[in-house]
Amino acid sequence: MQVLYEDNHIIIVNKAPGEIVQGDKTGDRTLADDVKAYIKEKYAKPGQVFLGVAHRLDRPVGGVVVFARTSKALSRLNGMFRDGDVHKTYWAIVRQAPRQAEATLTHWLVRNERQNKSYAHDREVAGAKQAVLRYKTIGRGDNYSLLEVTLLTGRHHQIRCQLAAMGCPIKGDLKYGAQRSNPDGSISLLARRVEFVHPVSRERIVVEAPLPADRLWRELAAGAVEG
Repeated sequence: MQVLYEDNHIIIVNKAPGEIVQGDKTGDRTLADDVKAYIKEKYAKPGQVFLGVAHRLDRPVGGVVVFARTSKALSRLNGMFRDGDVHKTYWAIVRQAPRQAEATLTHWLVRNERQNKSYAHDREVAGAKQAVLRYKTIGRGDNYSLLEVTLLTGRHHQIRCQLAAMGCPIKGDLKYGAQRSNPDGSISLLARRVEFVHPVSRERIVVEAPLPADRLWRELAAGAVEG
């Protein structure tokens, strides 16, 4: 676990692919457990450590995760995420180059709980939720492209599903059409940056996750022109 920012009210960390943010049916140790242990040791906290989970990342995804250290911060962060006041930027490596270098994608997603997968439709269907994102191609290689993605809605597997629906599955994402997995079981999707007004101090917070230690990431990012 790598701490990217911390104060009395919030702590922002870099999640490694494969970690789960909050407990699930696997019973595996979580990122929240690690953050609590870090706070308890660093500040010699007696008893239970409060830590609020304001949002999550899929298990195979790495990058920025924001936690609340106080109930006041958690309540306000929950409202900010709900109202779209927390701006998250993602980077994704895709196999196919998009037909348009940049565009806004709109789909209607239907979630299949049993498969833990979402399906994209071009028009509204029963049980669907509208999903909107913007992407921009910021790096190109011989076989892969690097996209910068901004979410305008927050749906289950939204980036993975929508990029696959336009014919550009994320590298390593077998669930959404990638031809092969990544060696470490990750998918090449990174929660790159988070921007928001601090829920208590009202200062502007901008935190960026480091790139994965991977040659392809470095090569594609070397020529990246960020939006």
